[in-house]
Amino acid sequence: MCGITGYTGRSVALPFIMQGLEKLEYRGYDSAGVTLVDKSDLFTCKVSGRLDNLKAKLDEEAHQQTCGIGHTRWATHGVPSQLNSHPHTNSSGTISLVHNGIIENYLSLKQELLNKGYVFQSETDTEIIVHLLDDVYYHETGDMLQALLKVVNRLKGSFALCIVSKEFPDQIYVAKKESPMILGKNETGTFCASDAPALLAYGDQILPLKDKEVAILSPDDIRVFNFKGEEMKQEWIAAPYNIQAAQKGGYDSFMLKEIHEQPRAIRETLRGRIINDEIEINELNELDLDWKKTERIYFVACGTAYHAGISAAKELEKLTDVPVYAIPASEFRYGDPYLNGRCLCIFISQSGETADTIAAIKLAKQKQASTVGVVNVLGSSLTRLSDVCLYTCAGPEISVASTKAYTTQIVLLSCLIIKIAEKINGYKPDIQLIIDFKELPELVEKVLKHESQVKELSGLFKDKKDAYFIGRQHDYPVALEGSLKLKEVSYVHADAYYAGELKHGPIALIEDGTIVIALATQEKVAAKTISNIQETLARGSKVILITTESIEVDGFEYVIRLKEISRCLMPVQIIVLLQLLAYYVAVIKGCDIDKPRNLAKSVTVE
Repeated sequence: MCGITGYTGRSVALPFIMQGLEKLEYRGYDSAGVTLVDKSDLFTCKVSGRLDNLKAKLDEEAHQQTCGIGHTRWATHGVPSQLNSHPHTNSSGTISLVHNGIIENYLSLKQELLNKGYVFQSETDTEIIVHLLDDVYYHETGDMLQALLKVVNRLKGSFALCIVSKEFPDQIYVAKKESPMILGKNETGTFCASDAPALLAYGDQILPLKDKEVAILSPDDIRVFNFKGEEMKQEWIAAPYNIQAAQKGGYDSFMLKEIHEQPRAIRETLRGRIINDEIEINELNELDLDWKKTERIYFVACGTAYHAGISAAKELEKLTDVPVYAIPASEFRYGDPYLNGRCLCIFISQSGETADTIAAIKLAKQKQASTVGVVNVLGSSLTRLSDVCLYTCAGPEISVASTKAYTTQIVLLSCLIIKIAEKINGYKPDIQLIIDFKELPELVEKVLKHESQVKELSGLFKDKKDAYFIGRQHDYPVALEGSLKLKEVSYVHADAYYAGELKHGPIALIEDGTIVIALATQEKVAAKTISNIQETLARGSKVILITTESIEVDGFEYVIRLKEISRCLMPVQIIVLLQLLAYYVAVIKGCDIDKPRNLAKSVTVE
């Protein structure tokens, strides 16, 4: 996983490689390295820790090579260390490569190579690839493309590979299977990266490599082949956003910038979705599904996207009599779900590259279920696998902690479930829901005006290591997401519970000074939630209550009131407050907000 960059051309390679790795820091990593190549030598430099450590070891003036590759690693096999970091090089120092993903059959391949006398320097699964490539190239094919094709067809698992060799000092070989790889070119050369931000300063057209494709990058040309060696037609697309959109724009962090971008992102996501007071999701007409005979509907995703799926599933089950399930993608494929041609599966992902989600959609398609992708990144794997794809228009989300991706997912999924209910049983939303959709961007702008109040409340966490989020019905999935945000960026241990479940065990954790974030925005159950909150107050908790303007509450010291809107959209208002809370708690605790420890933006391994 993490970041890959590569460049070959007529300019010096190192500046492209390093700026690209900087642009990809948001993906999370624990080590970094580069290999630069010319006719006489491979130069490799790698370090554990941050990219700044690598910069400190490199003298850019001394490295004028015009071909090279770079990598930021997030440990999967082997602890973070200089030896385990990428690139990895063969014993003779003629081939070097970087890798995102996991090789599932690396142990058997390693034993095969050990039997042939190969010596391993690291604990990684990646090192077997460079030795296998060495073995096939030097002892079988004498042709790097044919050697790479033989190697990738032996690898099981997921991978994006980027390879250079002293034998071909102006070429880069890349390969992709279930892990992203994007190509680009301009008048100075050709280049590649694992995500678009690394390329944006160098061109506005990109070529996303498809699954089971390899490519050869030369200074003036890119050639693409499938794993059978057949040359493929290239499908270039416009970059999904420009370089300015990927900068902080005066904010202290990408997370804070992206929180404040949510009104615009919601507005863009809704563009063209409400016409003459009707919700429009015309993409659903492309599905080969008899809606009246739909047997089951699944929302499948990971992390933040899964929480958006829970909210959507809760609402859709109220609108139809079809069984609706929200299932983590990591559980979906192993849980033997009931799937056939009368089932609908909705897969949600910001990146469109999440490994578990990609594996889940492949299972659904194998079982003939209809598939819908809800995704933010144009040209990603999920967009290509889905029968139909709906785009959240969040724009680039650089901070590892997802913010605007979640709110745009909630908004687009709310539109989607309304159209699904309409197709299944003729459901028609009332006009107030349509009004709420239209006013939502402005409502979020009003929520952002609570920022100074939230910043002040974050002071309650200064010496705290724990917090508890509670809510009922539609408030509960938002509690899950709020607790996740706090954990991700501030490292405060945070749990979320159904408010009614407190007395069945969790209340044992409440003591004097414990912080409870209580959500009570659902009028039907608000009184019950407030009763549960009182139980925590009686045990000395400090409660931050988020409720609506119309719900009566009394005796709470810290209260934030929001406008009451339709229940499926209420999570959007709530989560903006909880995102801000997580951000300011992280500030107080001095955390690296955009790059939380141990986390990666795009989880491209299972």
